[in-house]
Amino acid sequence: MKKFFAPYNLPVGLDLALLLIRLVCGYAFILHGWGKIQHPMDWMGPQSTTPGFLQLLAAVSEFGGGIAIILGLVTRLAALGILCTMAVAVYTHAFTMGDPFMNPKGGSSFEPAAVYFCVAVVLLAAGAGRFSLDRLLFGDRANLK
Repeated sequence: MKKFFAPYNLPVGLDLALLLIRLVCGYAFILHGWGKIQHPMDWMGPQSTTPGFLQLLAAVSEFGGGIAIILGLVTRLAALGILCTMAVAVYTHAFTMGDPFMNPKGGSSFEPAAVYFCVAVVLLAAGAGRFSLDRLLFGDRANLK
């Protein structure tokens, strides 16, 4: 389990890049999740067919995952939750709603969800980097056996 959370021993430039991604995207996840966490079981509205429990999981993964990602705490677990949430969002926008990847007129699209999905993949694969609580709590992978 410790190895799952321990970040890789990367060059400092890559660790700084991961920190920047974590700070900017983590803040964005918090902002996206804030409205959802206010009404976690019904943030999609009364017409939604999505069960309240799944709405709760999405709200927690965005809001709580954003906090965890900024701190670099259990980053891979937080990224996994966001990855699953964004996969559902991409599917919903692209296939259920028929939205384009990008809407030049400013309407609905699945571009933001696809970008956040990719960010989650990067954080799941790379971990939080050296500037994280994961590193303080779990060490780095180079020192684990």
